[in-house]
Amino acid sequence: MTKAAKDPLLAIARFVLMFFIVVLAIAGAALVIALPLMLFNQAALLAELAADGKDIVPGVIPAAAFVLAGAAGLMALGVYFLLLLRRIVNSVGEGDPFIPDNAKRLSRMGWVAIIAQAAAVPIGIAFVWVVGIAADPNDHVDNDFGFSGTGVLLVLILFILARVFRKGTEMREELEGTV
Repeated sequence: MTKAAKDPLLAIARFVLMFFIVVLAIAGAALVIALPLMLFNQAALLAELAADGKDIVPGVIPAAAFVLAGAAGLMALGVYFLLLLRRIVNSVGEGDPFIPDNAKRLSRMGWVAIIAQAAAVPIGIAFVWVVGIAADPNDHVDNDFGFSGTGVLLVLILFILARVFRKGTEMREELEGTV
């Protein structure tokens, strides 16, 4: 067993990543299950909204379905992102992180982050609209969605790290070729 494989930080990282993968997968599965249930029971949902004195706005059920489906998609992207990160962590534990696969993984993670950032905008808009109809007027709804500075920074870091890993892999291959 290599020293890297015994590294407690890597063990903690693997555990934390697996925990969040499971949490996101369960949340995504719950949303996928909730979607047809909501669509099947839309008459009862609309009746409940009307009984609460809410204005029944055309399109609220399709918008809520879009939010559920979009949130499930974001959960799936999160699971994929974390699986890629876990594979990178595993390669560190194996003692060889500068491999072409890790450069590809980092690039994929960058694209996943871009897709998630872009998808969050329409999902967030629909969410705020649906909650504005269905929620109590005294409830605060956070409408801070869309492109975040940290999200953009994450994308840049991932793509730069992908290039660093590609270059590191090339340099190692050149070095091995000269020995």
